[in-house]
Amino acid sequence: MKKVTIVGAGPGDEELITVKGLKAIKEADVIIYAGSLINKKLLEYNKKAELYDSSKMSLDEIIDVMVKAVNEGKKVVRLHSGDPSIYGAIKEQIDELKKYNIDVEIIPGVSSLFAAAAALKIELTLPNVSQTVIITRPEGRTKVPEKLRELAKHRATMAIFLGVSMIDKVVEELLNGYDPSTPVAVVYHASWEDEKIIRGTLGDIVEKVKKENITRSALILVGDVLDPKNYEYSKLYDKTFSHGFRKGD
Repeated sequence: MKKVTIVGAGPGDEELITVKGLKAIKEADVIIYAGSLINKKLLEYNKKAELYDSSKMSLDEIIDVMVKAVNEGKKVVRLHSGDPSIYGAIKEQIDELKKYNIDVEIIPGVSSLFAAAAALKIELTLPNVSQTVIITRPEGRTKVPEKLRELAKHRATMAIFLGVSMIDKVVEELLNGYDPSTPVAVVYHASWEDEKIIRGTLGDIVEKVKKENITRSALILVGDVLDPKNYEYSKLYDKTFSHGFRKGD
């Protein structure tokens, strides 16, 4: 069956792409890439492919390029930043391609969330602190059914995409559930060469972010896992804990 391959390009560092994703890039005849978001060094792995920057294209134009190329027997790669399953706008592309009997293969990528956690050297889930990660975004031109102020009441670890430009509003909403002393980190361009980390609390993060003039391409992480005061070591490696692969003392 005819298909388009959707590839997660990773968070920025050109080495943070899967082996399978890199193979797809190298074999592609046509690459449609998220020009404002991916590292252009990834395109250097393939010198022969036709390149299209989707940041300058509408959905109709993207689909037209895909359909034409697939019908000509070409291998088409749609290159998305991070992992395409998070704010990747892939569902609409899949639905449009179905109208032309074109299937998709999706190759997952490393999300900027995990690149940010690595940069911060943290574990997003800690025993006795938080075992839940909420991935969300604030409301802007896109309506959001799940409001930040309600999600904040869970006091779980929260990863907020697409929110640094409205950091004031984000913090105001979060304070409906979290304490002002709750740790916050803003990671700009996680894994890129110009990566920047701003740490603070809900009480002072707005001022710190504005001082650094960061308005885009940053992830906001909130929760006590950023600076845990009281957490338990995992039972998995406790010498007294038995499981299917080891008998405890």
